[in-house]
Amino acid sequence: MNKQRLEAFSDGVIAIIITIMVLELHEPQSAEWSALRPLTALFLSYVLSFVVLGIYWNNHHHLFQASRRVSGRVLWANLHLLFWLSLIPFGTAWMGVHEFARAPVALYGGILLLAGMAYNVLAKSLVKLHGADSVIARAVGDDRKGLASLLIYSTAVLIAFVAPKIAFALYVLVAIMWLVPDPRIETRLAAGAQENA
Repeated sequence: MNKQRLEAFSDGVIAIIITIMVLELHEPQSAEWSALRPLTALFLSYVLSFVVLGIYWNNHHHLFQASRRVSGRVLWANLHLLFWLSLIPFGTAWMGVHEFARAPVALYGGILLLAGMAYNVLAKSLVKLHGADSVIARAVGDDRKGLASLLIYSTAVLIAFVAPKIAFALYVLVAIMWLVPDPRIETRLAAGAQENA
C-alpha cells in the first residue's frame, strides 16, 4: 500500500487543526494595549498547542520517511493519532478561556497523553510491519524520550487538579524536550544511505 496518500491526508488534517485553533483567537474589544491582557492565557495555550502540533507533524514526517509502505493497521493507527490531535483545539480553547483552571488543564493534559500513546501505537505498528531488523525498528528503538513524555503527561494530569499552572509548565517541558526533531531516524537513514552507496 502506498504511503504518500496517508502522509498527504495527515498533513492536511494537521493544517486544518492549526487553522481551527487560530480561529479561536478573537481580536480585543478596544484598541488599548490593556485589552490584550485578558487574551494572555488563550494566547499562551495557543502557542503551546501550535508547538505541540508542529512537533507531531515533524516527527510524523520523519517516521514515514523511514517507512517503505503502510498497511490497514497502520492506517487505523494513524487515524487514531489524528483523532486525539483533532481534540487539541477544543482543549486549547477551554484551557485558555478559563485561564488555566483545574479541569481544563487536566483535560488538555489527557488529550496530550492520549495523543502520545497513539503516536507510540503508530510507531509500533510501523515497526511490526517492517520487521525487527528494519531501519524504522532501529530508529525507534526503546523510545525512552517518548516513554518519559507519557510519564510526565500522566503526572501533570494528576497535578492539574491541585496546581494547574505547574501542570501547564510540565506540558511546556515535554514540548521543549521534543523541539529538536528526534535525530534517531535521520541518523539511521543516513547510515543506511552510506551502506548502500
